[in-house]
Amino acid sequence: MRALKVAIPSLILAAGFLVCTTASYGTPVFAKKTGKTCTFCHAKITSKEEMPKNLTAAGKYYQEHHTLDGYTGK
Repeated sequence: MRALKVAIPSLILAAGFLVCTTASYGTPVFAKKTGKTCTFCHAKITSKEEMPKNLTAAGKYYQEHHTLDGYTGK
């Protein structure tokens, strides 16, 4: 009985971490350079091959200029 008091909350917590994490396809160089999250430049997180296709306005600006300096968002 005592073990269940510890095991059940631990399993629920572990399951919560597994459900709430997402795959990250960002390049560490870009993340360090810009200090932004993936969703700043990408509309949705998908497979590695589809990421260049779902760029936001900020992502298109970064693709053209290789920097976010001078980018004015909406």
